[in-house]
Amino acid sequence: MPPKPTHPNNMTTGGWINLVLSVGFVTTLFIYCIVRVVQGPKNKTDHDLAHVEPIEEGRVDER
Repeated sequence: MPPKPTHPNNMTTGGWINLVLSVGFVTTLFIYCIVRVVQGPKNKTDHDLAHVEPIEEGRVDER
């Protein structure tokens, strides 16, 4: 039979710091991601990756 711990319900100071930092980081990251999704895309600029310039019919063969 294994020995019983002397303080089964107590966490060390390092344990509390680790718990608060890790849960706080994950919660902050979650809220940040939710806010980014709800806000939607920012204003589009001329440098958008989806921007494609049309090709003139006379220059199609040059590509």
